[in-house]
Amino acid sequence: MTTAPALLRLRASMPALRRHGRLLVLLLLLIGAYGAAAQGGGVAPRRRRQVVDVGVILDTKTWVGNISWTFMELALDDFYADDSHARFRTRLKLHLRDTGPGVVDAASAGVDLLQNVRVQAIVGPQTSTQAKFLAELGNKSTVPIISFSADCPSRSGLTPYFIRTAWNDSSQAEAIASLVQKYNWREVVPVYEDDDDTNIKFIPDLVDALKQVDTRVSYRCKIHPSATEDDMKTAISNLKQNWTSVFVVRMSHALAQKFFQLAKDEGMMAQGFVWITAYGLTDIFDVVGSPALDVMQGVLGVKPHVQDTVELQNFRQRWRKKYRLENPGTSLSEPTVSGLYAYDTIWALALAAEKAGFVNSDFRPSLTKNVSTDFDRIDTSKAAEKLRGALLKVLFFGISGKFHIKDMQLVSSNYTIINVVGQERREVGFWTPGSGISGSPKMKSDLNTIVWPGYNETAPTAPRGWLFPTNKNLTIGMPVKPGFEEFVRFENGKATGFCVDVFEAVVKELSYDVPRHYEQFGDGEGSSNGTYDELVYEVYLKRYDAVVGDITILANRSSYVDFTLPYTESGVRMLVPVQDRRQKTAWTFLRPLTADLWLGTGAFFIFTGFVVWSIEHRINQDFRGSPASQIGSVFYFSFSTLVFAHREQILNNLSRIAIVVWLFVVLIVQQSYTASLSSILTVEQLQPTVTNLEEVVRNGGNVGYLNDSFLPGLLKRLKIDESKMIAFDSPVEYDEALSSGKVAVIVDEIPYLKVFLSKYCQKYTMVGPTYKFDGFGYAFPRGSPLTPDISRGILKFASDDRMVKMQKDLYGETSCPDKDDSQTSSSLTLHSFKGLFIISGASSVLALILHAAITIYNNRHEFNSDNSQSPWRRWPAILSKLFHGDDSPSNTPDKDEAAAENVGSAVETPLSIRIPSHIVEHLSDTDTGSPPEGEGTPGRELSVQDTEPLSFAYMHSEREQNRAASLSRSGSSIRRRQISME
Repeated sequence: MTTAPALLRLRASMPALRRHGRLLVLLLLLIGAYGAAAQGGGVAPRRRRQVVDVGVILDTKTWVGNISWTFMELALDDFYADDSHARFRTRLKLHLRDTGPGVVDAASAGVDLLQNVRVQAIVGPQTSTQAKFLAELGNKSTVPIISFSADCPSRSGLTPYFIRTAWNDSSQAEAIASLVQKYNWREVVPVYEDDDDTNIKFIPDLVDALKQVDTRVSYRCKIHPSATEDDMKTAISNLKQNWTSVFVVRMSHALAQKFFQLAKDEGMMAQGFVWITAYGLTDIFDVVGSPALDVMQGVLGVKPHVQDTVELQNFRQRWRKKYRLENPGTSLSEPTVSGLYAYDTIWALALAAEKAGFVNSDFRPSLTKNVSTDFDRIDTSKAAEKLRGALLKVLFFGISGKFHIKDMQLVSSNYTIINVVGQERREVGFWTPGSGISGSPKMKSDLNTIVWPGYNETAPTAPRGWLFPTNKNLTIGMPVKPGFEEFVRFENGKATGFCVDVFEAVVKELSYDVPRHYEQFGDGEGSSNGTYDELVYEVYLKRYDAVVGDITILANRSSYVDFTLPYTESGVRMLVPVQDRRQKTAWTFLRPLTADLWLGTGAFFIFTGFVVWSIEHRINQDFRGSPASQIGSVFYFSFSTLVFAHREQILNNLSRIAIVVWLFVVLIVQQSYTASLSSILTVEQLQPTVTNLEEVVRNGGNVGYLNDSFLPGLLKRLKIDESKMIAFDSPVEYDEALSSGKVAVIVDEIPYLKVFLSKYCQKYTMVGPTYKFDGFGYAFPRGSPLTPDISRGILKFASDDRMVKMQKDLYGETSCPDKDDSQTSSSLTLHSFKGLFIISGASSVLALILHAAITIYNNRHEFNSDNSQSPWRRWPAILSKLFHGDDSPSNTPDKDEAAAENVGSAVETPLSIRIPSHIVEHLSDTDTGSPPEGEGTPGRELSVQDTEPLSFAYMHSEREQNRAASLSRSGSSIRRRQISME
């Protein structure tokens, strides 16, 4: 009964309770908000993140797997502890599957993660073999398979869903090739683990990169993962027998430590060797520590360059604390590069998951029906495909550097070159794609000091890249040369000769010892076992390590061996007899001048005489008289100038100029004739009987050559009939064949011909063109490191006085000069004096033209004196009169020409006499009387004519007793001329 009222009261008080309850709830909310604000600094409460499942397949029993898992855990913690990621709606959840190294276990773990966990990405297949199978799973399920340690045998990945978050090995190969190029190492031997895993793509990339820098890879050393100690010793012994001392090593850490220990025991970590470790093995120093450092002193290593930032330094401290806590007693003190890649991979996945947005696991059933395996029942996931697309676009700077995926792998950048010295790993240089090898990653500079194996820090000389093989003794083949033993011969079991002496002198100058012994390529009885080509081929077959002798460098031989630089004069020429072609005969005096020069000189003699006669005969009695007398005067005067014996007096200045120029020409021709005639009569002119092979072919002559040589092939190319070719063995046979006429010429190499001419210099000579060949060289196997060293030694030795002395011993003290094989005559030609004849002819023609012009001008009144005849009839008569003048012996010079020679200024010559003054007075009194009334000219004109001198030739020819009569006739002639002129 009592409960009813109570219920009624409670019911009545419900509205009040509801009001108080709302107030209480509101109060509690305010208190909670205040407390949250006081504790969290005003940050709103975090929302629940959506989980993105990511599978991890690792072998944590290996150091790579163990370290990588630690890095992933740290990455996951650090990423979501970062304030910038506090508002992310997604969170990665890692599902570890600890498998062994087998492919089956890794594949089984991958199927489990895809079917049962329904992961959207799988991280961590450590090896390439595991990655191959898991990549197929990813391709079928559209789930990205991400590896930070496995290599990829293809250029862009196995499938579109296989992504490598590590650098490409090709760039590492380029870095190693650049290091090899810097030190000019010409050959490299790769040493790698034969497991078809880590080296399936690296070795081809390395070989290609080395080819780009002209470095050969002639040998590869493969070591199986299960190789025993004896197997490794055999491999190391093979390396010691090889010339190359530069090795690039890439193998697992455990195998590498055993290998380097055995190599050190065999003395291959000593001076002269170069060891370069590729990335992956470079981490052995971090993983193994002192045991690896002790056996790898001087080793160079290449690893990706990681910039030492503040973030990396802080991370290094956290990693050491966590890893050493989980792995007590570990020797690992530094985080490996592969671990840094694992760390950045988790960060990239977390960023990609947030960027893609949360999508529920939506694996759709396989389209394949009636499946019988778990692999066939794998579904596809649209969410995983979206996550893959976002991951390919992620770009950030992680602790390993810039994270950027291109061509399904991480973009590579700079590499660091380290050097093991003592217990530390020194950074000695860097490689960048743009600058190559340098001491700094930002600027071009020299590498820091490198301590090579076997060297100390005070003498860091770089090895030359090859060593003489241990216990190696060079077997040198020698040709049998019975004819020209000056080049190579065996005496009492010892090799001698010019070729051997040069080789021995060069080898002794090398910086290393070359043990060697010589073997003849013969039957021991003086006969050869084959041709020179067969001897060279023995080097290719590795029966000889070299060939030393008179081996000509030929293209077909260089296909099998490498030749050094030539050490003798190169080329092929002809050897022919000589004879004196300058025979002295009765007509030898004509040989100094050619026929055209004789004719030309004679023509100019006549032409010059004609010009002088044309100018002088009007005024000079020496050039007057009957036609026969005048012709004789012309020829006598002109040819007498040859010996400067002319006696005719020259009165006109124009003719004097012409004759002076001509006498200069005569002087030059005379002196040249004298010199040439003296040479012909006194110097012996030895000339070859044959000058070219075409002449031999035309005449049907035979051609000789040295037996067992390459010359038959050359002669055939020169169109010499094989039936006309005769082989000889010695200089004596050469002499007999040429002397007897058995052959017209001998064709041989210049060194052989010089040796021959040192004995038969006076009888024979070298003529014709030089057919170019490269001379004698030493043959070595292809790629032999001795070839460049011997070549450099030959260059140095060739400039030394010792080479000159050896050549004098070989060819003799005095050299035999080549005889004149020119086909041109040594006689003087008209072309040689063409300029002189042009000058003389031009001066003579000019003098004749000026004389004619002056004469016509001075007698111009003659053309106007008589107008009764027509000009065409009158002018030839006047010109003839002017040209011939007065033919009487008493004719005197015209007044225009006489004015140039006054009585008081007569020219004296050795044959002239001055006219006495009383004769001039007598002439004036006798010949210049008063003319009749109305005739003649004033006395002033007569006096001018009286001063005209008489012809000196005329006065010289008359006797004293007839002087009065001559003067009377001369006066009468003058008066008659005056009257005619009036």
